[in-house]
Amino acid sequence: MNMTLYFAFIAATTALILLPGPNIMMIVSNSIAYGPKRGLATVAGTSAAMAVFLSLTTLGMNSLVLAASDWFEWLRWGGAAYLIYLGVQQFRAPPVTESAAGPPMALSRAFAQGFIVSATNPKVLLFYAAFLPQFVDPAVPVLPQMLLLSVTFLVIAAGLDSGFALAAGRLRGIFANPRLGKLQNRLTGLLLISAGLWLAFIRRA
Repeated sequence: MNMTLYFAFIAATTALILLPGPNIMMIVSNSIAYGPKRGLATVAGTSAAMAVFLSLTTLGMNSLVLAASDWFEWLRWGGAAYLIYLGVQQFRAPPVTESAAGPPMALSRAFAQGFIVSATNPKVLLFYAAFLPQFVDPAVPVLPQMLLLSVTFLVIAAGLDSGFALAAGRLRGIFANPRLGKLQNRLTGLLLISAGLWLAFIRRA
C-alpha cells in the first residue's frame, strides 16, 4: 500500500473521530452518569456497529449501502428520536446518591445504546463508502488495502472513544456531592438531547 496515502488516512481518521458527534456524546454521558465501565461498554457497542458497516464496505457492498440511503434516512430519524428520549429521561431524573442508588446500568444496556446510536448515525452508515476508497492505491490489490484501512479506522476510533470514556469517568467524581446530582443529570441529559438534534439536522453525505 502507498504509505503516503496510509499516513494521510490516519491523520484524516483521527481528525474525524475527534469531531464531537452522537457517538462521543453518548459515551461521555454514560461515563459521567454511570462510570467509566459503562462508558467503555458504550464504546464496545459503537465499535461493533462500526465493524459491521466497515465490513460491508470492505466486502464491496458500497452500492448496496448507497442504494439503501432512503432506508438509512429513516434509521437516522429513529436514532435521533431515541437519543432525545434518553436525554429527556435523564434530564428529568431525580438526583441519586450512592446510598439511594439502585442497580447500576447493565453493561449489556450500555452496549446496546452505543450500538443503536452508532448504527443510526449517517456518518457510520454512508461515510465509509465514500471515505475509504479515497485512500486506496489502484495500482495494487484493493481488498488487502480496504482491510487495512478498515482495521486502522476501527482501532483509532475505539482508542480515542475509550479515552473520552475514561476522561469523562474521572469527571464523575466532581458530581459525587448529592447537591450536584441534579446538575449531573441535566448535563448528561443535555448531552444526549444535543446528540439527537445533531443527528436530526446533519446533512447526509
